[in-house]
Amino acid sequence: MFIIDGIAYAGEASKMPEVVEVRPLNDYTLWLRFSTGEVKIFDVKPLLDRPVFAPLKDVGVFQSVYLDYGVTVWNDGNIDIAPETLYEKSTPALWE
Repeated sequence: MFIIDGIAYAGEASKMPEVVEVRPLNDYTLWLRFSTGEVKIFDVKPLLDRPVFAPLKDVGVFQSVYLDYGVTVWNDGNIDIAPETLYEKSTPALWE
């Protein structure tokens, strides 16, 4: 049993998969491996017009992506994308 917002639910709370590996690809996409073993592709291009993500337009900055405790980050952690967003808005990769 688990409780969320004062409501009791049967069973166990499902844990959102974590990013365990990230690789920058061409065309502002990320190759991601999740704790479930799933491999997905996330397209960062739609985010690049937002001011917080603007530095990623520089290919060198984009290529410097790394994981910090399961969170995909750039610029010493000043730019990040939540693992939940990456999981929910990515598409299955056709290769590993």
